[in-house]
Amino acid sequence: MPVSTHSDFNGATGPTQVTPSLLRDWPLPAPGEDKYSRGAVLIIGGARTTPGATVLAGIAALRAGAGKITLAVAESVAVQVGVALPECGAVGLPETADGSVTGEGLDLISRYLERADAVLVGPGLDDPDLAGELLTRLLEREELRGEDPAIVLDAFALGGLVKLKGMLEPWRGRLILTPNPTEAGVLLGRDVNHLETDVAAVAEQYGAVVSCQGVIARPPGDGPGDPELWKITTGYGGLGTSGSGDVLAGAITGLRARGTSGAQAACWGTHLHAAAADRLASKLGPLGFLARELADELPALMLELNT
Repeated sequence: MPVSTHSDFNGATGPTQVTPSLLRDWPLPAPGEDKYSRGAVLIIGGARTTPGATVLAGIAALRAGAGKITLAVAESVAVQVGVALPECGAVGLPETADGSVTGEGLDLISRYLERADAVLVGPGLDDPDLAGELLTRLLEREELRGEDPAIVLDAFALGGLVKLKGMLEPWRGRLILTPNPTEAGVLLGRDVNHLETDVAAVAEQYGAVVSCQGVIARPPGDGPGDPELWKITTGYGGLGTSGSGDVLAGAITGLRARGTSGAQAACWGTHLHAAAADRLASKLGPLGFLARELADELPALMLELNT
């Protein structure tokens, strides 16, 4: 793995720049011979009003090379989600009268939790309190208390971590967080003032790899060498569009399911997400491209970087 020159989290020497050259020296695992060897992903989210978030994340995970996808969403939209993404399995979860996913009924996805190489929680969840209850119940699941699968948290699932900070030991070493700066502030209990330092602080406090607005950090002890910090060097303002974060979380989850480390998945996924925006900007202009179009750029970008 590329070794960072960053000696601490105070910006003394700065983060390692994530460049095509760095990624070529940090190649992704071989794809394997079939879908089972490329990793299984379970995505939990998709309230009645926001089911498309799970679809975007699922497409990105598949485009990143994952072999199997299951989407667990509010039961009232499970059929529609399965039709929108025919490559996935779709499972309906209990929901409130307003269509928000609750933390109940997780036995319905027990076998998918057991078989998953990576679980993404958050895309399309629309109630922060219920998201916290869902996380609490997931922490109690025996299927998630071993060494696998990796756990990726996004959107409202991140807010639920604050009350669970002292209970995360079962997930340490396989937890990945994808907050925006506002969500990073919630995790820290204060405003984000210096992105690089504060992202590193989130990584250390939660024992997680963190990707936030182009900055990636891994916690102390999460691999050889000193704690590391990376920064993406590409990407357009057009990434600030609805669904872009779901694509990023899905891409990182798909890469992690393939057998990368958390840090490698975050660095590769965040770079690919930004590079896809660059490519779309050159064709369509810096603003106005759609989040769904980002995922379609991922396979070609991976081919260019991984050959």
